[in-house]
Amino acid sequence: MIKLKLDNVNKQLGGVRILRDINLEIAAGEFVVFVGPSGCGKSTLLRLIAGLDSICTGDLLIDGRRVNDLEPRERGVGMVFQSYALYPHMSVYDNISFGLKLAKTEKTSLRERVLKTAQILQLDNLLQRKPKELSGGQRQRVAMGRAMAREPDILLFDEPLSNLDASLRVQMRNEIARLHDRLGSTMIYVTHDQVEAMTLADKIVVLNGGRVEQIGSPRELYERPASRFVAGFLGSPRMNFLPARLHAPGETSRVDTPVLGMAALPFDSSDLAAGTLMSLGIRPEHVSLKAAEETAGIVVTGVEYLGSETYVHLETGQDEPLICRCEVSAGWQAGDRVELQLDTDHLHLFDADGTALKRHPHAIGNLPDDIPLRSVRARAL
Repeated sequence: MIKLKLDNVNKQLGGVRILRDINLEIAAGEFVVFVGPSGCGKSTLLRLIAGLDSICTGDLLIDGRRVNDLEPRERGVGMVFQSYALYPHMSVYDNISFGLKLAKTEKTSLRERVLKTAQILQLDNLLQRKPKELSGGQRQRVAMGRAMAREPDILLFDEPLSNLDASLRVQMRNEIARLHDRLGSTMIYVTHDQVEAMTLADKIVVLNGGRVEQIGSPRELYERPASRFVAGFLGSPRMNFLPARLHAPGETSRVDTPVLGMAALPFDSSDLAAGTLMSLGIRPEHVSLKAAEETAGIVVTGVEYLGSETYVHLETGQDEPLICRCEVSAGWQAGDRVELQLDTDHLHLFDADGTALKRHPHAIGNLPDDIPLRSVRARAL
């Protein structure tokens, strides 16, 4: 069942288009995360759903009903803001019940709903405390409780964890995930943190410049990005990109890069012309290293030690280093010379506009399982 639908929604402010032709369907009980860089329009889109901003053109439907002109309280949504926005002079109980009182909820029902919400959020022992007596995580749970107590059909979260420290964010992220499992309600969550997006979402909506770049599950977006933007945005460290030029288009693409030299790759470039500039992408975990001769291979320029793994930075003659994720036991150090191999099953090829080329399922020919890199020297394509 479709709970919420955005049909060709646009938003304009002062002659500037903030959101462009947004089309999206969200199923009942789904956890959807809007993610993207600052200024991409994700918080604006959430405010349109909440009714805090007006839609310029297009339709917003909840349960099949057009709600463009309805007030926020009439839409059946609850919103948790980035700032806790708690009333400092009120107790936890009064903060949670505030919206219910405004709605003139009957006293017995009000108390039952507040106590039920407090129990779900593990706030039942804190109901008489004031916000100043609470930790950051507890305050955020109170803000969530205030939205939940109204029993909305849809819960909206606008970067609710951005004011918390790293360890508390992990804790609250787990609590929000458990809350969704417990309630089974439809949740829409805005964040710039890709870890939150990947761990919480059933479906991720990647926004870029006011447009939807790609919609899909976390795994789909990570493993099959539709564009270079999505490939570079999701993943830490981000995907490595190498410039390439299409030498021979076809069901198997022959491309030339300053790092690989000439290579046949299983991507269909039949619609492109020879000489087209492209980008070859591969994630750090799909690059492997082995020691090279003293005058051969690629130079290690830096090593980031993270305890369970290391990120090895490699000089490729390009503006940015190529990064490889390695086991700590490998013991690589700056100045080492290494040979690389790229896993062809996890390569991505993007055209000049940043659109991913489709991997051709039958274009296997004599392609190797992996591609060894030769010694690198910067050169023009």
